[in-house]
Amino acid sequence: MSARDSMEKDFYAMLGVGKDATAAEIKKAYRKLARKLHPDKNSGDAKSEARFKEVSEAYDVLSDPARRAEYDEARALFAGGGFRSGGRRSGGGGPYAGGVNQEDLQRQGGGPGGLFGNIFGGASAARGRAPRRGGDLETEVTLAFADAVRGVTVPLHLAVPASCAPCGGSGARAGTAPRTCTGCGGSGSVMHAQGGFALSEPCRDCRGEGSVIDNPCPECRGTGTATKERTITVRIPAGVADGQRIRLRGKGSAGAQGGPAGDLIVTTRVRSHPVFKRSGDHLTLTLPVTISEAALGAEITVPTLTEPVTLRIPPGTSSGRTFRVKGRGVERQTGAVGDLLVTVEVTVPQQLSSSARAALETLATEQPGGELRAHLAAEPHRG
Repeated sequence: MSARDSMEKDFYAMLGVGKDATAAEIKKAYRKLARKLHPDKNSGDAKSEARFKEVSEAYDVLSDPARRAEYDEARALFAGGGFRSGGRRSGGGGPYAGGVNQEDLQRQGGGPGGLFGNIFGGASAARGRAPRRGGDLETEVTLAFADAVRGVTVPLHLAVPASCAPCGGSGARAGTAPRTCTGCGGSGSVMHAQGGFALSEPCRDCRGEGSVIDNPCPECRGTGTATKERTITVRIPAGVADGQRIRLRGKGSAGAQGGPAGDLIVTTRVRSHPVFKRSGDHLTLTLPVTISEAALGAEITVPTLTEPVTLRIPPGTSSGRTFRVKGRGVERQTGAVGDLLVTVEVTVPQQLSSSARAALETLATEQPGGELRAHLAAEPHRG
């Protein structure tokens, strides 16, 4: 995409945010649109795919503070008439159009050091030589249920890009070196005069790098980077949920030209537990009890993720009743701790001894089921 194309596009409008939007607001707007327009959700929809590319392009520029500032400055110049051709500057005429001397534009527009090269090309070239933040890395870690609740320290094995050892990161074969690009003079950008405009674009000869490698390193094929395995130990905080993403600052790819490292984003996958389930900060447990325990009451030992506790079941407890055990749930970094919620499930025996059957028959005589359902029979049927 050319610089002129960039200036003619309103990236803020594409994302549906104002020009004074914060970085967080821009990120939120992009994520919402990306989820809605992602090709995986709109298979075969060319319009959604094109829109997805637009919002991605807009976010790519506006999420980078340096590129956003450059974009805003250039848009302001265009909006103010600084790059319009054919008009007259207020209070004067002659060779000026929109406040820009057309002769200077034509004379200086051909190289990166010209009038508009300082505005567009200079910024792009400076960004290429300036320290750059490393890229973010993503990985997944699978945790046992108890480790996710309590927190755990785990080793992560990563394949990350690093400087190629044989060429020292230059991308050129050992004993050689990249040469300065003659097409752009090492700036990484070239100027083109188009209909009264002087626009900066990445140099095609060096692809915006400012240098050309004639004899690439056979190990990295001229990229200057190689994939290396490394292991880092990270602390997963207590209370992480399945699918949660954790950002570890400075644990990603190394920066270029002394820039800061990127981040490592870890997605947690939590295994299911044979006994416990999770509901927010609470743990849940289904407790089977016999008819006699529910009817007469009982004290039952209940497991937790630490040590067992004794739960008192009062006489006449119905199936489905839930009891709360304080402080036996999920602990957060804030210090807040959830509870263990125990739900009673009265089980019905599949086989009965003669004495047990006789006891239940006596109970049925003393407490007929019809009495429990009397309110249902009293309610008239309504179609």
